[in-house]
Amino acid sequence: MSCARLCLAAVEAARTNLTPQEGPPELSLYEAAFLAGGPQRVTELTLVSMHRRRTLLLAHTGWATVVDPEGEDDLERSVISAIGPAGQARIAAVRATAAATDAVRALAERLVAAGLAVPETARSHVASAVRGVQGATVLILVLATAAVLTLPQEQGAGSGLVLAWFALPLMLTGGSLVVARIEVHPSARWASPDGQRLLSSFSPDDSLTAVALSGVWAIDDPDLRAALSHSRTHSRTAHRSD
Repeated sequence: MSCARLCLAAVEAARTNLTPQEGPPELSLYEAAFLAGGPQRVTELTLVSMHRRRTLLLAHTGWATVVDPEGEDDLERSVISAIGPAGQARIAAVRATAAATDAVRALAERLVAAGLAVPETARSHVASAVRGVQGATVLILVLATAAVLTLPQEQGAGSGLVLAWFALPLMLTGGSLVVARIEVHPSARWASPDGQRLLSSFSPDDSLTAVALSGVWAIDDPDLRAALSHSRTHSRTAHRSD
C-alpha cells in the first residue's frame, strides 16, 4: 500500500505540472536557483550577489552586516529586512527568514503557474509517501526479526522459510526506495520535468550561475564559502536542538 501511494503521488506531481507553454521561457538566475534548490538556494544566491557588490558583508564567523541599505530588487530588500534595523544578524537566521518572505513565495508561484516548478502540495504528498515506504521497510524488518525469534526451538530449521515470506515485501519497499534514490534528479523536488529541461541548458560559466545551480559549495572564495557553510552548520544544529 505504501509503494502504491508513492507511485500515485509521483503521478499526481507529474500531472500537476502539465501546464501548456506558449513558448520556451527564459529563466532568470533567481528562477534557476529556485528550480535547482528551492527557497534556500534563492536566498543563498541573493546573499552572494549582494556580498560581491559590497552591499552586504558576510563574515566567515557566520554574521551578515548591511553596508548599503538600498536593495536593487524585492529579493534583496527582503534580505535587508530579514537582517533587521540593527544592520547585523546571524546568516542562518537571515537565510531562514528571507526564504519565507513574500518575494520568494511570489517567485515560486510564478514558476508553478508556468508549469516549471512542483507545487508545494505535490511536494508534500511525495515526501509523505516516501516516509511511508521507509516506515513500511522498517516494519517488515521488525516483523521478520520477531517471527524468527518467536519460532519454536524445534522448528528453528524453518527460519529460512519464515524469512522467505518477508522477502517479497522487503524487496518491493527497498527496491522502490533505491529506484527513487537513483532515478529522481536532485532538482526534482522543486523543478517539474519542463523546469529540469530548462535547467539543463544552463552552464555554470560564471560564479553566480554556479551558486544558483550547485549551492554554496560552488563558491570559489574560501572565506565566503566558510561564512555560508558555517551558517548551514549552525542552522542544522539549532534545528536538532529544537
